[in-house]
Amino acid sequence: MLPAPSISLDLRGTPCPMNFVRTKLALEDLEAGQVLELLLDPGDPVRNIPRSVKEEGHRVLSVENLGGAFRLLIEKVGE
Repeated sequence: MLPAPSISLDLRGTPCPMNFVRTKLALEDLEAGQVLELLLDPGDPVRNIPRSVKEEGHRVLSVENLGGAFRLLIEKVGE
């Protein structure tokens, strides 16, 4: 079972790279182990955000296709 998100962000319609900037700022507000939920557009956002957060050292717990949007759960890894 996936953990409940601590923060949810709806970034549908937010262009790259602003969607990653907003994701990064939201992760900075979380404690290690907390989960961020994102709603993203298909295409570049759902391809780029998971890769970018992994490069930052965080864990992508799930990527779910909601049909027209994607739901990501990202766990913040320690500082």
